[in-house]
Amino acid sequence: MFFSGLFDLPWWGHVVAALALTHVTIAAVTIFLHRCQAHRALDLHPVVSHFFRFWLWLTTGMVTKEWAAIHRKHHAKCETSDDPHSPQVLGINRVLWGGVLLYARESHNRETMERYGHGTPDDWLERNIYGRNSFAGVTLLFGLNVLAFGVVPGMLIWLVQMAWIPFWAAGVINGIGHYWGYRSWDVPAPDASKNIVPWGILIGGEELHNNHHAFPASAKLSAKWYEFDIGWMYIRILEMLGLSKVKKLAPKPRFSAPKPAADFDTLHAVIANRYDVLSRYAQSLKRTYAEEIERLAHWSPRDAEMLKSLKRALLRGQELAEHERLRLAEALKHSRALATLVAMRQELAALWERSSASKEQLLRQLQDWCHRAEASGIAPLMDFSRRLRSYA
Repeated sequence: MFFSGLFDLPWWGHVVAALALTHVTIAAVTIFLHRCQAHRALDLHPVVSHFFRFWLWLTTGMVTKEWAAIHRKHHAKCETSDDPHSPQVLGINRVLWGGVLLYARESHNRETMERYGHGTPDDWLERNIYGRNSFAGVTLLFGLNVLAFGVVPGMLIWLVQMAWIPFWAAGVINGIGHYWGYRSWDVPAPDASKNIVPWGILIGGEELHNNHHAFPASAKLSAKWYEFDIGWMYIRILEMLGLSKVKKLAPKPRFSAPKPAADFDTLHAVIANRYDVLSRYAQSLKRTYAEEIERLAHWSPRDAEMLKSLKRALLRGQELAEHERLRLAEALKHSRALATLVAMRQELAALWERSSASKEQLLRQLQDWCHRAEASGIAPLMDFSRRLRSYA
């Protein structure tokens, strides 16, 4: 007869135990590995940090330096051949089902570790236990599970724990999070990050992946009123207990009365809130887009259909294939208003992409942009320019 374990639970009790234990692991990944270590968005009390390090060693065998380095490289090389796990490059099936293998392969890349692994724990515990004996933790966990829940339930719970992070984090977040979902922010191409669902509960808030790529240094991953980030809730609880300190959050736009002309404060606010600026730009110009589509539908249905199919590219700057760019350029010849809107959006986005330009040059470009927008005769564009001068 098999040992029944210290906790004699019904079948549903074992399910609850497995979900609770794996959720602690998810919390450790998103709070400690991701937001604290990889992005320095918050500081954790040493007691909390050591608990998370121990728990991750016990339940995953992951090494902090390896995880942080691979994730930082993913941001630096997003959707390129150097990205350790891009479904846009490697294919969704390979990342979704084999993400853990991609992680393991990259963890042996010494250049990645040296370039991106700086600032992670390097104490005696890390060097002699967590880093050197990564498999000892999961082996110990197996014995603890059998002792606590019995042979068969303990083995099954252990298997769930072993598969949980490789599937949900390495597979779903790295795979589906760059393949399917909705986008709150138009991050620069080729970054294809998406929010999987607006309620980040099962994977600790990591479901809000597009939000994270827009503001990677933010400790809070939710951005819209309808989004929920359970990892942020845990961080706030720790903060109220004096066990964490938030260092960085995504900027929140503030507005004042429109200035007669954009100044350096306006420039700084526009660049800091660039994703909000582009989102509001798209919203403000939907009316012109609809009017132009209706006008073209009467005498150039083909162009109208082309512009309908490329709505996101028109309003939000989505990257297009070469043949799509040619078709769009041809269709825009019949709509001066839409051609102006597309060109002005590209010029506005270029303000924060020109890293070599001085502040004075960028300010002159912003002032010139506002002047031409207000002289365009396109009412929504004129209104938007005035709103741009109200960013504070």
